Amino acid sequence: MEMSLAKFRNDMATPVNRVAFGGERVVLTRRSEGIAAVVSMDDLRTLEDLEDAADLKAALKARKEKGGIPLKRIEARLAAR
Repeated sequence: MEMSLAKFRNDMATPVNRVAFGGERVVLTRRSEGIAAVVSMDDLRTLEDLEDAADLKAALKARKEKGGIPLKRIEARLAAR
């Protein structure tokens, strides 16, 4: 479902209820362009889980790369400031 931001301001209860109880997603628009979305807590948790998995994958890949800076050197640089 799409809804203009102006309409959303005037009637937040209807789209929020559709999201919370109907499992819908509401895209808020300005000048017919999507600018934000209202999603259920389940959808938000899924998005956060996907982000966490991507972050973990990137961190594991970074740990395997050569040329890293040892923690002791970073701590020394920060202490010198």
